[in-house]
Amino acid sequence: MPDVDTYRSLAERSWSWAMAQVRRDDAGLWIPEHTDQTGPGDYPYGMHSGVGGLAHVLSEIRLTRPWTDAESELASGITETLVGLVPEATEYDYFDGLTSTIGVLTALEAPGPDQAVARLLELATPDGWQPSFLEPPVAVPEGRCNDVTLGTASVLVGALWALRYDVPGADTLASRAVEILVAEGIEQETGVYWPHVPLRFLLREDVQMPNWSHGQAGIAGAVAAAGIALDRPDLVALAVRGAEQLVATGDTSDGGFRLGHRIPSRDDLDTYTYTWCHGPAGTSLLFSALDRAGVPAVSDRTPYDWERACLHSLLVSGIPERLHPGFWDNDGRCCGTAGVGDVVLSMWQRHGHDDELAFAVTLADALVERSINEGDHTYWRFLEHRIPDPLLPPRIGWMQGAAGIAAYLFRISRVLEQGRTAPAVPRMDTWWTLPAGD
Repeated sequence: MPDVDTYRSLAERSWSWAMAQVRRDDAGLWIPEHTDQTGPGDYPYGMHSGVGGLAHVLSEIRLTRPWTDAESELASGITETLVGLVPEATEYDYFDGLTSTIGVLTALEAPGPDQAVARLLELATPDGWQPSFLEPPVAVPEGRCNDVTLGTASVLVGALWALRYDVPGADTLASRAVEILVAEGIEQETGVYWPHVPLRFLLREDVQMPNWSHGQAGIAGAVAAAGIALDRPDLVALAVRGAEQLVATGDTSDGGFRLGHRIPSRDDLDTYTYTWCHGPAGTSLLFSALDRAGVPAVSDRTPYDWERACLHSLLVSGIPERLHPGFWDNDGRCCGTAGVGDVVLSMWQRHGHDDELAFAVTLADALVERSINEGDHTYWRFLEHRIPDPLLPPRIGWMQGAAGIAAYLFRISRVLEQGRTAPAVPRMDTWWTLPAGD
């Protein structure tokens, strides 16, 4: 039997460690990305690695126990900090920008999402939002990005999320993002293709990262979610065409489904990974959205069959074992164990198959095994085999650190106690994966 008490104790210890890393300066609260970082760095405030991501742990804790006074103060400090940054914000994305802010403030049930939506509308241009990361030799600086974490699709999922909370302007923002993504789709023989960066802006070959975070799966998944939320059958049909283009390029040789991490591949990267960001765990979210939308088939299989095919590839991949240097050297939500566990646990809450729950427990047990305990605190250290000292410093935040891992351990301990009907926290990139009503 899984040791629920161990999971919850570890969650509390790692969350306590993450809270201990919170800092304050004139701009408000922030956290470093890792313990070797002494200043705020590049991403101190957002969802991915900043203090904003701690809000998502607080939303998870709310389903387990009441907040402590310190947690309530943290929530107030995060709200004050992020709302104060909105008027001058230029980053718009899901990881660290205004879309991230929408998710953080709604998780805290705090005021301010309307200000973030209004700022996104201010920053909008006829063909989208200006990424700060585009530059030669990859692309022209005035280029655009389509994907669901850094591009137009990220604004779309944020707008849909704001619409769920009746935020003023969310419908206008969603319409603008939909219009742009529809225009950016490229008709091909096998379906509709969205490049990470529209081809007209590129200064090099089109490098595909086809899975969720930076590629076709995430963009098509956002379009499918828009079809559901806006009651737009045309968008669902477009998402199906995007999924058909995706499955035409995937590996189904053993009955599973996986796509290369990067196309063309690189010698220093595994051809396949199995994560939320670049593997079947994240790509399955596209098929769960199409299943939620009532789509009967993608190519020759149902969306549910494709979702299960993604699970099959996870189950036979070898994770969470570290089979060779570079294979599964990360336990975070973005690129590792906790992120896969969260997706698989949602599968079990929707479908109830024994292998789903068993795998979610296996992943939780790996987190227990790899935890590093220091006094009253717990954290994890990931590996990077391509550097001389591969053991990385402990990371703190939601997507790549102890905070996000703690949230998975809080969730699985509660689900194991309460069963499939245990409440789950809906989020802007996963709400359609949960049982209807969550």
